Amino acid sequence: MSYEYLKRSIDPILSEWKNEPDRKPLLLRGARQVGKSSTVKELGKHFEYFFEINFEKKESKDAKAIFEKYSTPQLICDELSVIYDIPVIPGRTLLFLDEIQACIPAISSLRFFYEEYPDLHVIAAGSLLEFALQELPSYGVGRIRSLFLYPFSFDEFLRAMNLNRLADALHKSSPENPFSEEIHNKCLQQLLRFMLIGGMPKVVDTYSRGGSLLQCQQVLDDLTFSLYDDFSKYKARVPTSRLREVFSSVIRQTGGKFTYSKASHNSNHMQIKESVDLLELAGIVYPVTHTSANGLPLGAEMNTKHRKYLIFATGIYQRFLKLDLGQLLTTDTLEQVNNGALAELFTGLELLKSAPCTNPSQLYYWQREKPGSSAEVDYIVQCKTDIVPLEVKSGTKGSMQSMFQFLNEKNYSYGIRCSMENFGAYQHVKIYPLYGVSKIMQH
Repeated sequence: MSYEYLKRSIDPILSEWKNEPDRKPLLLRGARQVGKSSTVKELGKHFEYFFEINFEKKESKDAKAIFEKYSTPQLICDELSVIYDIPVIPGRTLLFLDEIQACIPAISSLRFFYEEYPDLHVIAAGSLLEFALQELPSYGVGRIRSLFLYPFSFDEFLRAMNLNRLADALHKSSPENPFSEEIHNKCLQQLLRFMLIGGMPKVVDTYSRGGSLLQCQQVLDDLTFSLYDDFSKYKARVPTSRLREVFSSVIRQTGGKFTYSKASHNSNHMQIKESVDLLELAGIVYPVTHTSANGLPLGAEMNTKHRKYLIFATGIYQRFLKLDLGQLLTTDTLEQVNNGALAELFTGLELLKSAPCTNPSQLYYWQREKPGSSAEVDYIVQCKTDIVPLEVKSGTKGSMQSMFQFLNEKNYSYGIRCSMENFGAYQHVKIYPLYGVSKIMQH
């Protein structure tokens, strides 16, 4: 079966970069198997020559030696061109350095491409890139442009399913412009399927080509095992078994503050923290940090001792916990599905994916800091110059005492409720359906 590329929201940004006169080398960052290589190969179709070097493959041995030997881009490209018999011509060749974290000299060379060979199109990508960048005190700040790629968003999923009209309608919707009940129900139906398969490209591709949900479950199993295999590459001093244990705990603690004592019975606080930090660097867990939210920027009053963590794909999450697919597909509420944690996870991931790929977003939540208080708001977001509390509801009902307490205490103008309801508004609350979370930052 021939492979058909599924379009991503990053594609137009890559096309714009291709045509920019003052172009910096691109560094495409993100977790493994989120589609970095596929997007670059698709862009490569618009060049006369596409030159790919994957530094994790044995065939890259000669390329590594060249980058270790030279720092001058012209010399590097001349040698590469002769050895691999591919022309390297500015404006006509796209040079793609994949899994660049496996060749530190290649990362260091990127700054010189901007300074000495700016007419050549160069893109580098890496999955465990953040580990390598930690080892480099300066790798070309101001001379390299980073783009961040995540698994498929709900909008990208709809377009992969050829539901472009539905995606376009969602783009135009708002609390002031709700859907008809029929379109709302169609969106909910697609939302539940997307939550089940998640956004990993290989699973979306399987489903878009007519694969069953059971086949998608098998692909998710394979992806989970490959994640475990990668753990051995993270850091030699951290046992793979501990990483698996902490990864498992992050999933089980979704929706609540991460408690280190629950993460492992055999490791101390520092060992667990190191494991969490590595998982975060690898891009497979994202932090949600407590903020007092008294003003902007939200990060100015964050408390890193109080954090929640989100795994990077709802499909991996539901497969790991072996959630009931039948229950998910036939329900009109997610309240009974793992106590609503799935809805909170999905919302956080959509907030991250809706941020500009040039400037990754940070997630925050709020909890009243007075003893004995249980008031907590799931997410605190910045909408233009407003600080806005966002509460996630797994169904169509539920009180919002914490949100109103936050609004009264901080004297902010409105809050957002994300639920299975249609778009709408009442009092000081704007309602966004879960499938419309990506619209929040655009309004």
